Amino acid sequence: MDKNSNNINWFEISVSDLQRAKKFYETIFAIEMPTDDMMKMKMAFFPAEPGNGKACGCLCESGMHRPSADGVVLYLNANPDLAPVLGRIPAVGGKVLVPKTQITPEIGYMAFFEDTEGNKIALHSQK
Repeated sequence: MDKNSNNINWFEISVSDLQRAKKFYETIFAIEMPTDDMMKMKMAFFPAEPGNGKACGCLCESGMHRPSADGVVLYLNANPDLAPVLGRIPAVGGKVLVPKTQITPEIGYMAFFEDTEGNKIALHSQK
């Protein structure tokens, strides 16, 4: 890794019920997530363009994936404004833990939520 490389290549958000988690993330981000089973894992993929060098990832259900609010904090991109995403969370079974909060004018805003699986996830946006 160097200063010109992405710090993250791939991420997996652990889930215990892939269909429930998929519905949650598809609803809050207004996206579609294709699914696949590979290497004894059920996966639902966030939108991505393979080979473009940007980080991408998935929801993952397997024996080695355990949802937790105590692990690594992942910030998902909610540009241009995280408020609409945050507003959809309670209606689909999630919980807002930290409301939209300005980090600095240059960096933008953040918020934390708990998803339907019990994971603590963060959002970031410029506005």
